[in-house]
Amino acid sequence: MTTHSAAHALADLRLAALVAANRPDDQDRVHRIAAEASHAFEALAGVRNGVTVFGSARAAPEARWGVVAREVSAALAAAGFTVITGGGPGLMASANQGASESGAQSVGLTIELPLDEPPNPFLTLRVPFHYFFLRKLALVRYSCAFVILPGGFGTLDELFEALNLRRTNRLESFPIILVGTAYWRGLVDWLRETAVHAGTLSLEDVEALTVTDDPAAVVAEVAHCHATLCRTLGVAHASPAT
Repeated sequence: MTTHSAAHALADLRLAALVAANRPDDQDRVHRIAAEASHAFEALAGVRNGVTVFGSARAAPEARWGVVAREVSAALAAAGFTVITGGGPGLMASANQGASESGAQSVGLTIELPLDEPPNPFLTLRVPFHYFFLRKLALVRYSCAFVILPGGFGTLDELFEALNLRRTNRLESFPIILVGTAYWRGLVDWLRETAVHAGTLSLEDVEALTVTDDPAAVVAEVAHCHATLCRTLGVAHASPAT
């Protein structure tokens, strides 16, 4: 996305918040949304056994947690799972690298931003998005588990989206796994000690989260859930690795 087009898009958003809706503009937007969704669904139709890996696009977290990101994705790939990320730099690139270097499908769902964020070079399939909400839909729709590496607002948004969808039964009880105990422990403690205590969450909500530093533990939980869900739904099941 060019700087000019990004500025134009931001101006459109500001204007839309201040004036009455323009029906022709809204209809054009609906058509663009439908076209983007249709393209994404078609591009991703062949993705199976997807695991979405969320994480920071910044350089500093990649320097600290990049190795574990690659190890987790390589282990998932070796078990036959497809790794899906936001397709950007940082920990997303590390995750895609771990998958691609293992010879597995490595998917990136990239997003247009006011400041260009180039796709990382480790993608076997790239699907570009303009609309954040469609990208989030695709990140969830094609996954049977969610692995959350350290990250900022975007990663937290994606984490709580998955938790809320699971909590409201709009999503199967897929694993939601936080990787990086030193980073995530404070958040999990706050959820348990403050939010649960205040009655805004139940303990069951918080216990939906797994926190680990062990790539093998990530794969074991994802594989167990995958096999269990296949049996529950009566789907013919073979290990993704076969």
